[in-house]
Amino acid sequence: MTERNYTIQQIAEQLNIESFQVNYDTFISTLLIDSRSVVSPESSLFFAINAQRNGHEFIADAYANGIRSFVISDNAYAALYSDANFLLVPNVQAALQQLAAIHRSKFNLDVIAITGSNGKTVVKEWLYQLLAADYNIVRSPKSFNSQLGVPLSVWQISTEHTLGIFEAGISKKEEMAGLAAIIQPGTGILTNIREAHAEGFSSPKEKLLEKLKLFKDVKLFIYSPDYTAGIATRELPGERRFSWSTTMKADLEILFVEPIKGRNYIRARYKNEEIECLIPFSDGASVENGIICWATLLAMGYTPEEADLRLEKLTAVNMRLTLKNGINQCSVIDDSYSADISSLAIALDFLRLQNQHVMKTLILSDLYETGKSDKDLYTEIAALLKQKQVSRLIGIGEHISAYAGLFELESSFYPNTQAFIQDFPAIHFNNETILVKGARLFEFERISKLLTQKIHDTVMEIDLNALANNLRFYKSKVKPGVKVMAMVKAFSYGSGSFEIANLLQYQKVDYLAVAYADEGIALRKAGITMPVMVMSPEPSAFEAIVKYKLEPELYNMDILTAFIDFLPDTQFSYPVHLKIDTGMHRLGFEELDLPDLLPILRLEEKIRVISVFSHLAASEDEKHDDFTAYQIERLLAMTEKIRPELGYDFIRHISNTSAITRHPEAQLDMVRIGIGLYGFDSGLNGKSGLQTVAVLKTTITQIKHVGPLETVGYGRRGILPEGGTTATVKIGYADGYRRSFGNGVGKMLVNGKPAPTIGAIAMDMCMLDITGIDAKTGDEVIVFNNELTIADLAEQIGTIPYEILTNISQRVKRVYFYE
Repeated sequence: MTERNYTIQQIAEQLNIESFQVNYDTFISTLLIDSRSVVSPESSLFFAINAQRNGHEFIADAYANGIRSFVISDNAYAALYSDANFLLVPNVQAALQQLAAIHRSKFNLDVIAITGSNGKTVVKEWLYQLLAADYNIVRSPKSFNSQLGVPLSVWQISTEHTLGIFEAGISKKEEMAGLAAIIQPGTGILTNIREAHAEGFSSPKEKLLEKLKLFKDVKLFIYSPDYTAGIATRELPGERRFSWSTTMKADLEILFVEPIKGRNYIRARYKNEEIECLIPFSDGASVENGIICWATLLAMGYTPEEADLRLEKLTAVNMRLTLKNGINQCSVIDDSYSADISSLAIALDFLRLQNQHVMKTLILSDLYETGKSDKDLYTEIAALLKQKQVSRLIGIGEHISAYAGLFELESSFYPNTQAFIQDFPAIHFNNETILVKGARLFEFERISKLLTQKIHDTVMEIDLNALANNLRFYKSKVKPGVKVMAMVKAFSYGSGSFEIANLLQYQKVDYLAVAYADEGIALRKAGITMPVMVMSPEPSAFEAIVKYKLEPELYNMDILTAFIDFLPDTQFSYPVHLKIDTGMHRLGFEELDLPDLLPILRLEEKIRVISVFSHLAASEDEKHDDFTAYQIERLLAMTEKIRPELGYDFIRHISNTSAITRHPEAQLDMVRIGIGLYGFDSGLNGKSGLQTVAVLKTTITQIKHVGPLETVGYGRRGILPEGGTTATVKIGYADGYRRSFGNGVGKMLVNGKPAPTIGAIAMDMCMLDITGIDAKTGDEVIVFNNELTIADLAEQIGTIPYEILTNISQRVKRVYFYE
């Protein structure tokens, strides 16, 4: 049992499970926690984990996808499928971790474990690049470092591996010891300790001590004393320790870092001699990550000369899929630098998530270093494409082409990338979603460039993983059984349309809400099938609302009777939502309307009330808590008068983003999440656990040296009294960067340093004062991100984050990332 191939009975015995329903001959090689991410169903074991959602609810989906083996904690589900294997345990997550730990203990291989606040994934991937020539390495896929990700990563270990590299992340106390038992590392690397995930700890020291539990039994500990302040060296883990520092004495003492043409030359003192290396990146985070890798190579016994040679060849790590607009109304998913079977399965799930096009095409290169024979590999991929319902395959490479006969779908094959590019004009791409996935040596970025619409230098990047994290954050605050409605009005607060809705549908929210019917129609045309509420229905849109099965919000007698009159007499129980005014005084029925409203609701069969709801005016503000309580009370009182007249139940909801955490009593039957999905909640403190979703960036078009008292921009409003340097950047008020940001009010980040605006904001561009900042034409400029936040911009001009987000014009291209 040293491979990932256990019988279901062996797993039951390993976990000391006495209660089970099994077929002893079933072999298990894959562990799953997501019923949607299925590669080999016949050999998969599904763990029904209770997290934000009860994993048992997805057993039916997993069964429908071909899985027949389950680990459960609720025995009632075993009776539903007599032909399936069920292992009953007290805690499903603990069983997953225990099984991974047992599997790990069967292998005597060196393991490097990495933890810290930032840089874990990059350091892991760079160490893979640096050490792959000497070891057969198993590593965490992408950034699998959580309580669930770690056991799934460790489960990959098999006899051919000679080194493991795993990352571990935690968000609160008492989590790391369990991960240490699974990974069982011999070498430990602490990247850094910063503010990330600080909300789960009382202090930075508490967080550091918890992270260090991962290295309790390591033989070698690699760290920087810059990040272990408050802990004596003798108290640090490791039989042997190797330190690096930019500020103090260490085994690897950094003397200076010098930028050279987009790279960084680093000089350090090591064993009383000066050594050097070249890191092929310019940003500060990459420099630190490179130094950590440098320290690791030296600690492992590599010579300074060999370490320098390897570090200079490092390549960028892109762990995220990129969704862009493509040619001929296509959507393009760019995953052109990652090629292995596990990441292919993840990418295909993201492809299947896209509902805007029926046609789904995969452009795939040969896959290398999989540990499988070509026949086994491409047989598995062929089955995977069939299961994920891929419409068309374009295979590039001699190996995949040799097994063309395995693929039972529309397909074509090319020996190399250049052959495909030469044939590109003759290939028909139109109104489809295209996944581009290839090994680095195939240079698929050339293909992606052909398929992608030219993107303006000013782009807004949307991190779909961060949005999903924020959704999970609020779901974790919602009481069991409470539904979730996600607000996607106003182009999803400026973030996109079907791109956001597809993710929310995939994450199984219960409802979407839009402002106007045309927004809902666009979602339906993009393949969104879940319920959609229209908050401002107009009589002229009633026909479209019914045609596209949208559900109108009805807020007064006029709109109610108009909609009823529009519906044909043959219509029964069309879903509608009633808006109640509890004190916002914007839209909604008031108590004095009930004498007219109730008889209609009692007698009218054309409609069925799905929900009755209201809107809180100031749920984020403590000084208005009494008024919030009054609004909740009014809604409850009015619904108690409506319910007997209807004769059936309905959903009650009033809780918006801030109320979810500040007023749990307002959750009722459903909550509505809006701006919180995008990382902003004025009702939460700074340690909220929300992540930044959107980054707006542009580039420098030109740099000018301005003399004393010379003027800059329209109206000659910009003046540098002592002269200086300005940068013209490609964003203006037509892009949503308002004129009120001009004349030094607004700031942007140029190479990490704040640069104020100078002069008036023009339609398509504006100028920054970059005096004293090292910059050149083409450099990236950050308008907002997780450091210079949308909240900061809102404060600069006296508005709210909503307005900043929704003001970003649609001519600014959106690019979506998914990991």
